[in-house]
Amino acid sequence: MGRFELPHSYFSMLQSLYSLLPMFGLIGHPTSLEHAQATADFLGFSEYSSMDLDFWCGAPPFIADEIKVTSVTGDQIEGRYVESCFIPEMLATRRMKAATRKILNAMAHAQKHGLNITALGGFSSIIFENFELSQIKQVRNMTLEFDRFTTGNTHTAYIIARQVEQASKQLGIDLGKATIAVCGATGDIGSAVCRWLNKKLDVAEILLVARNKERLEALQAELGRGKIMGLEEALPEADIVVWVASMPQGVQIDGDRLKKPCLMIDGGYPKNMGNKIQMDGVYVLNGGIVEHSLDIDWRIMETVDIPHRQLFACFAESMLLEFEKWYGSFSWGRNMITLEKMEMIGGASVKHGFKPLLLPL
Repeated sequence: MGRFELPHSYFSMLQSLYSLLPMFGLIGHPTSLEHAQATADFLGFSEYSSMDLDFWCGAPPFIADEIKVTSVTGDQIEGRYVESCFIPEMLATRRMKAATRKILNAMAHAQKHGLNITALGGFSSIIFENFELSQIKQVRNMTLEFDRFTTGNTHTAYIIARQVEQASKQLGIDLGKATIAVCGATGDIGSAVCRWLNKKLDVAEILLVARNKERLEALQAELGRGKIMGLEEALPEADIVVWVASMPQGVQIDGDRLKKPCLMIDGGYPKNMGNKIQMDGVYVLNGGIVEHSLDIDWRIMETVDIPHRQLFACFAESMLLEFEKWYGSFSWGRNMITLEKMEMIGGASVKHGFKPLLLPL
């Protein structure tokens, strides 16, 4: 008897059906080598829980979790968490090739598993943009389809803007009289937040803080206002400080020079401002974090020290795109976020039960 083989059309049909499944993806990574070791132990790979950085530089991406999310509308979607095995120490020790390879391999892994839309979380989108990985479309025998990926920055910018609006009310800060310093103003998220503050909120003054003078001047011209200032001179004038970039190493903030009250929204990654600034009258809020109205069925977030219903807004963006079947690169490229797209993803966010994290007053 000959070997039984299913016809090629059968596999094609299965592939077509699989592609129609409501399946989103999240590309994530540990926050440190220690976190990677602990996560390996948590996932049942105890033999890797003591491995050093060199091991993680060579570790391949893998599906670490299956996720189910239920909207307040009753709709349910399913997704996969792709562990890239990237560790921030790779950048600190100048293992740049390892870092970029991690992100590209994770993207290829997500595409291989048929995920409709995958968010680049944490450092993934930062590395992708800063190293211009869009120029590299071929990963081994796979051609990356970039329209399957989103940075999640549009939803992140929207959530930070709403945190400014709602948390300021918690503290009794009148935006019509307030000065807001945006640190990292020329970045993708920072420029979008500035556009929202300029057009959607009655903010008295916007201080633009970033390193690139040419980009600052271009943003100032686009907004039609805003003061370009250095960090040291901007902080004492600000009622609200929005950080949308990682805090530079060695930077110390003198809390005594800050206004009281002062709202500081830490939208950078990793979030470390709360550890650097602890004093009465200064309120630090983790920026770009959402809370879902319902529990999310996933295990991987148990390895991160945040409450069960909280998650990064960039991750939530891929969920929202899956709920709405808005496939394609919703957030992509630098400084391409429009107010219209922020309103669009914001409407979907409210519809499906996500809300900005606020101060625990």
